[in-house]
Amino acid sequence: MLQPAMILPAAAGLTMPPEWAPHERTLMAWPCRRELWGGQLGAAKAESAGVANAIAAFEPVTMVARDAADVAEARAALDGGVEVVQLPVDDSWLRDSGPIFVVDHVEEPSTRVGVHFGFNSWGNKFEGYENDQAIGGLLAGRVGSEVVRAPLVLEGGSIAVDGTGVLLTTEQCLLHPNRNPSLGREEIAQHLRDYLGVTDVVWLGQGLLEDKDTDGHVDLIAAFVRPGVVLLQRASADNPNHDNLARNREIALAAGLEVIDFDPLAYAEVEGERIVASYMNFYVGDRFVVFPTAGQPDLDAEAHARIVDAFAGTKEVIGVPGVIHAFGGGGPHCITQQVPALTP
Repeated sequence: MLQPAMILPAAAGLTMPPEWAPHERTLMAWPCRRELWGGQLGAAKAESAGVANAIAAFEPVTMVARDAADVAEARAALDGGVEVVQLPVDDSWLRDSGPIFVVDHVEEPSTRVGVHFGFNSWGNKFEGYENDQAIGGLLAGRVGSEVVRAPLVLEGGSIAVDGTGVLLTTEQCLLHPNRNPSLGREEIAQHLRDYLGVTDVVWLGQGLLEDKDTDGHVDLIAAFVRPGVVLLQRASADNPNHDNLARNREIALAAGLEVIDFDPLAYAEVEGERIVASYMNFYVGDRFVVFPTAGQPDLDAEAHARIVDAFAGTKEVIGVPGVIHAFGGGGPHCITQQVPALTP
């Protein structure tokens, strides 16, 4: 049952775990919005199946499909470790529309709450997203978590946490007037503290210039790899993103974070459109990293090596095709949402 907004303070022990903490499962959704994907819908489904099957080698995956035909199609493409369920959904970006979980590991057994933030299709950029507005509450309840509604429009791809109270985001996205026009910077930060149990909000400036759909989501340019350590995208001097990314580095260092520079940044062409294909949009589990490849062997190999090094060789790093997801505006991180495991 979806409860009204209530404050879930860090003092109560409820916090959003880092992505590398053990998962009970991963939530995903089958691509279905032809208005978004156009002639690439079939390719988007193939890439989503690749991500799901890679994750299913390590942990259970639940794939949401919109109707009976999509359920059958998904089951035919997915491995046995992927559960397919039929629920109303508008498309596949569950990182942004799905629930964000906070966990209390102070008490035993531990408890888990699904925080259902508002979703307005990235600032009302697309029409017909009523199902995605509701899917967060439905999925949190499905995995047996209490569900609360937070009074804030927020996409999961706009934030990253390190598990010690630090949250990373961008001013470009969270302060954009198309999300929460009546809220100021400190009010938004306080909602993040109240509902995600964080203590420090680090505001980077801008995301990638090419990331127009999401207004600069942080998960295309940055990811925590351990507490206090962030892998951060940078760009060559002739890339139009250079100055913004250099400024982000200054902000992160000034906030006391350790920065690992990440140079590989791929571009590709789909349907005559030049797109950015960010390797940073990877998804992390306690034993794995699934990252998008761009079909460019030298850059793909460099990205793989850099990610392996960033996690100090502690995780199996798996590359999956990601150019079509990039065409749609994201990657493996954007289409996944972790359900933190509970302690018995």
